[in-house]
Amino acid sequence: MVATPGIVIAAPSSGSGKTTIATGLIGALRQAGHRVAPFKVGPDFIDPGYHGLAALRPGRNLDPVLVGDHLIGPLYRHGCAGADIAVVEGVMGLFDGRISDAPATGAARGSTAHVAGMLGTPVILVVDARGQSHSVGALVHGFATFDSSVRLVGVILNRVGSARHEAVLRQGCEQAGVAVLGAVPRTDELAVPSRHLGLVTAVEHGTQARAAVDAMAELVARHVDLGAVVAAARSAVTDDPWSPDVGEPVDAPATVALAAGRAFTFTYAEHAELLAAAGADVVAFDPLTDALPARTSALVIPGGFPEEFGPALSANHAVREQIAALADAGAPVHAECAGLTYLADDLDGHPMCGVIAGSASFTPSLTLGYRDAVAVADSSLHRIGDRVVGHEFHRTAMHYAPERQPAWRYRGRAGAMVDDGAVQAGVHAGYLHTHPAAHPEAIARFVRAAARSKLAG
Repeated sequence: MVATPGIVIAAPSSGSGKTTIATGLIGALRQAGHRVAPFKVGPDFIDPGYHGLAALRPGRNLDPVLVGDHLIGPLYRHGCAGADIAVVEGVMGLFDGRISDAPATGAARGSTAHVAGMLGTPVILVVDARGQSHSVGALVHGFATFDSSVRLVGVILNRVGSARHEAVLRQGCEQAGVAVLGAVPRTDELAVPSRHLGLVTAVEHGTQARAAVDAMAELVARHVDLGAVVAAARSAVTDDPWSPDVGEPVDAPATVALAAGRAFTFTYAEHAELLAAAGADVVAFDPLTDALPARTSALVIPGGFPEEFGPALSANHAVREQIAALADAGAPVHAECAGLTYLADDLDGHPMCGVIAGSASFTPSLTLGYRDAVAVADSSLHRIGDRVVGHEFHRTAMHYAPERQPAWRYRGRAGAMVDDGAVQAGVHAGYLHTHPAAHPEAIARFVRAAARSKLAG
C-alpha cells in the first residue's frame, strides 16, 4: 500500500506562527473536502488538541526520542488510516532537536528535519515576516541548503504587513529559488492565550477554541495556495501501520477510569487504544465534576494543569475520597506529572487525594527535557530495571514524606541524579511522561493487574 502523502510545517524558530498556520491548514483542507491526518513532532500535548478540532479526528505525536525511529513510520501509517493527506507540525526550529554533547552528524535527533527525513515528507517553512525585507531570501536560502536530506518545497510568509511588504518578501524568496505558497497578513484576532507551559489547551477554551480554529482555517484558505500544498505532499513510508497489539487481552472484566476534562489533557491517543486492546473497558471521567465510573478497577491520571484548577479539584470531595479508597484497596493507579500532584496530600495548600504522603507546590522555574530513566521498583506498570526515555514538563515540585519508594531514577537537567515519583501498592506515579506505544508491555501488565484486582468485575 502507498502511504498517505504528507506535508511538514516547520519554521526557523519557535514563535513564528507554526501552530496557527498548521491548524489553519488542517481546517482549510478539511473544509475543502480532504480527510486530514494531523500530527505534531515532539512530546507536545497542547498543539494536537487544536489539530484535532481542525481535523475532526485525533491529533497524534511523532517523537523518535520517546518511541524510537522504528515506530515513526508505523505510527504515521496508523494515524493516517482513512485520510488522503497528512499535515505534520514541527517542533521549535526546523533543525532543533535533543541537545547532545556528541559532534553533530545529520539532523538533530527528534528534530522536525529528522522526522521529515524518516517520513520522506517535504517541508514548508513558515517565516515570521515582521522586521523582514529582502534579507528573507538569505534566511530561506540557508534553510533550503543547510541539510541536503531536507526537501524544502515552499515558504508561507506569516504576519505580512502590507501589499508592498509582501511584494518585497516575494522578491527575496524568488532570488533564493524557493516558491512562496502563501502570504498571511498580521492579525491579533487569532492570538491564543498562553501560560507557563505553553498555549492554553483547546479543552479549556471550549467553544472559543472552535471559533479560533475556524478563523485560522478561513485565514489560511484565503491566503495560502491549498492546491500547491496538496500537489507538494509526499511520503516514502513503507512500514506496516502500528497496531495496539499487547498480546492476548484479559478475559476478566477490567474497567479503567481515565481522568480527563480541563485539568487532565496531557495524554497520547495511543494510550486508550492500548488499554482497550489489552481488554480494558476505558471510561473517561472529569475529576472536576464527576465521580469514579461504576466498577472501576484501575485508574489512569495523565498530565495537565491541576495548579490552574486546585480549588475546583479540591472541592470535589467525593471523587477524592473514592480515589483514595481505590488506591488503599491496592488497585492499579498510573499517574503522570499533574496526576502525581493530584494524588498528593495537597497542592499549594488545597487538599488533594492524599494517596501519596507529601505536598506539591508551584515553582518559579520550568523543568523541561528528555530523561533516560530506569525503574527502581516493581510496580503495576514496570519491573525494576526497566529502562525508558521520558519527558519532564512541569512547573511544580513534590515534597515527599521520607519513607516513599521512588518510581524512577534519572539524571536531571543539572546533571544530578533525580529520584522521581512514588510506588506504593498498586500506585505508580511520577513527573516523567512516557509514550505508551514505546512500552506496550507496561500497558498489558497494568490491565492484567486491573483484572486481578479485587475490585474488578
